[in-house]
Amino acid sequence: MSESSVVALQELSVFQKNKLVLAHVNLKVEQGEFVYLIGKTGSGKSSLLHTLFAELPVEAEEATVCNFDLLNLKRNKVPFLRRKMGIIFQDYRLLEDRTIEDNLLFVLKATGWKDSRAVNKRIMEVLSDVDLIGKLRARPHQLSGGEQQRVAIARALLNNPELILADEPTGNLDPQTSNEIMRLLIKICQEGRAVIMATHNYNLIHKFPGRVVKCEEGSIFDSDNKSD
Repeated sequence: MSESSVVALQELSVFQKNKLVLAHVNLKVEQGEFVYLIGKTGSGKSSLLHTLFAELPVEAEEATVCNFDLLNLKRNKVPFLRRKMGIIFQDYRLLEDRTIEDNLLFVLKATGWKDSRAVNKRIMEVLSDVDLIGKLRARPHQLSGGEQQRVAIARALLNNPELILADEPTGNLDPQTSNEIMRLLIKICQEGRAVIMATHNYNLIHKFPGRVVKCEEGSIFDSDNKSD
């Protein structure tokens, strides 16, 4: 694995409930690279993302993510891997009974932050990054879908991750809001983080070009960026 590689997979097999979903997966993702992961529903996109954050079992010749070897990763080390990555879901997964500030505070406390001054500073920094400082005291139900997804992105940035995994992050959003979220993700990528985004939305791929990796027929390959 080169020093600039954030993900290095060689002959990886991906399993979901003991069923082989993807085989012979070979993938390298470098710092600052934006990668679209495309494919039909059930083709293995989400399963591959879940493998990268150590949610699913690993079989491979090499499987390194953020300098963690997934093949020899003990369960008690998984939280340390996940601190190196930010994860964004289609359905936001915010805590509905807490304010936006408390949603972010919950993550920082869970990942070992103890200095209250540093915690408050970091919360303000990430909310500034997504232009939502004014929503600090709001609860998720008081925000639009786009605003909730921006909070989810802020949450993903809290620990200064090397890698962002985004699973259909625009799937519940209208086209204009989707474009706003994409501009935000691309800005994050331009700051040096790798982004892997699973999507069905070929319009976004044409509008915001990036590397395209396709899941198809039980494996993955680099596409030529054409929607077929």
